[in-house]
Order: sequence, then structure tokens, then C-alpha cells
Amino acid sequence: MKIIYALLLFVVLGLAGIAGFIYSGVYPIGADVPHNKVEFWLLETLRNKAIDRASSDITVPSLESAELLLAGGPDYNDMCAGCHLKPGKKQSDMSMGLYPTPPNLSAKGHTDEHGDAEQLASRQFWVIKHGIKASGMPAWGPTHDDQRIWAMVAFLQKLPELTPEEYQILTAREVD
Repeated sequence: MKIIYALLLFVVLGLAGIAGFIYSGVYPIGADVPHNKVEFWLLETLRNKAIDRASSDITVPSLESAELLLAGGPDYNDMCAGCHLKPGKKQSDMSMGLYPTPPNLSAKGHTDEHGDAEQLASRQFWVIKHGIKASGMPAWGPTHDDQRIWAMVAFLQKLPELTPEEYQILTAREVD
């Protein structure tokens, strides 16, 4: 019985300590103060595992159509390039001011850590559709249908290989 009381006391004191920390306001919440290594690892692991689980059942359509590529380019330029950059650009005011820094989606090799092309595409679709809490990444699902999101995913597959000139051509919107 003493073990149960000791365990209960430990849990209560732990919860009181956590509540005290939360309500103290001492945590550096500013985006200009990086997480320590433990916080960073916890948040990165939580994010990656959650996206892996949530995107695991998504069926990826063929992303090879020129129509998808041409439809996704202008949306990427309008909605994503400010944070995730474009060929020839290393940073922007938005990318510099966000923490964690958004990945440069135009950089070669940024996708290697997320499995094969199909896994990457399903992850990208899920992130674009649902966003990521407290990261600056909005959920585009409420305003964009799945076809439009898949078009952005198709564009992302080609983005790291584009030159600045090719990017400019593929992201131009048709003028009515």
C-alpha cells in the first residue's frame, strides 16, 4: 500500500510541478529563441511520427501529368514560396523569421529522409491539406480540394530540379 501512496504522491507532485512551470511564464516562447536539443528532438519526433501515421493510408495518384504540374506551380508560387523558397533563393524574410525554419523545398536532397517517392508524396499531401500546429504551416484543405493539393504535390516532386528560369515559366498564372 505504501508503494501506491508513494506513486500517487509522485504523480501529484509531478503534475503540480508541470502546472507551476506552465503558469510561471518562464518558458522562452519567442520564435527567436531556439528549442534546446531535448525539446527539438521531442517535437521533431512527434511531428514526423504523427505525419507518418496519418499519411500511411493515403493512395497516391499518378503525379506525372503535365496538367498537374502546370496547375500546382502557380499555387506553390503564391502560397508556399515565401516560406519554402524557390530555385536560386536561399532565404526570405518569412523563412528567416519563422522557427522552426521551414524546409527549403527547392533544395536538392531535402527529401531524402522520408522514404521513397510515394511515401514522400503522401506526407506532402497530408501536410498541405492539414497543416502543422504551431509551426506557421497552414491547413489548405478547408480552401482547396484534393485535386488542387495533388497538383501542388506534383509540382513539389519536380521543384528541386528546376532552374530559376524554368520555375518562372511553370509558376506563371494565365491571364484572362
